[in-house]
Amino acid sequence: MQVSEQDGVRFLHRGGDAIQSAMRIGAPLALDLEYTRCMLAFLLFQPQPAHVLMIGLGGGSLAKFVYHKLPQAHVTVVEIDRQVVTVARSHFQLPHDDARLRVRVADGAAFVARRRACADIVLLDGFEGGRQSPRLTTQAFYDAACRALRRHGLLVANFFGSDRHLRSYLDRIGASFGGRLACLRARGEGNIIVLAFKDDPGMIRREQLLARAAPLERKLGIDFSRYAAGLRSAQAILKIAR
Repeated sequence: MQVSEQDGVRFLHRGGDAIQSAMRIGAPLALDLEYTRCMLAFLLFQPQPAHVLMIGLGGGSLAKFVYHKLPQAHVTVVEIDRQVVTVARSHFQLPHDDARLRVRVADGAAFVARRRACADIVLLDGFEGGRQSPRLTTQAFYDAACRALRRHGLLVANFFGSDRHLRSYLDRIGASFGGRLACLRARGEGNIIVLAFKDDPGMIRREQLLARAAPLERKLGIDFSRYAAGLRSAQAILKIAR
């Protein structure tokens, strides 16, 4: 694990030169990486989650953002590597635990398997050695993630678009969530963000999503209109990712 700085941005690297997390030193709450902003597309469907469960911490950018910007939300983060937690707090301004934030050092797959209807959102960003953690890509894990969600909850998962196993991951998620998937490509980074719905969200027109995006943009300063317009089916994303 390495920490580097360039042009006012601090980076966390794990497993080579790949950037796992980034923090603009002068604006530590800003989400500097596009894929992290894309993961917030769940707010188009769940604008006020009461409990967000995160699997994988990295530098803690998403955990910080949700903690500070969504004051109604309780945040639980599960990170398997204690050193990652230490670095996130010493170099990336991750807050210490309190009534709304809890960071657990544990295996994310085992943690989720023991939960039932505990979270409104599960954010999955678990990598090891520069690739998806195998424990977090099994059918059993995706089944457990669906069970861990409350009614109308969402699983939001980050993948590399270049991953040759992407189709298999999407097939497994689709099997766990009854095919209720939407996907979003992170501009300029090659990441694919998958949104999986525990329950049928019903027919939602693009105009409705764009209307929901406007107040979120004013509140959070993130381009939700582009995300609303960019949501695609899993099959469409697979064609784009080739």
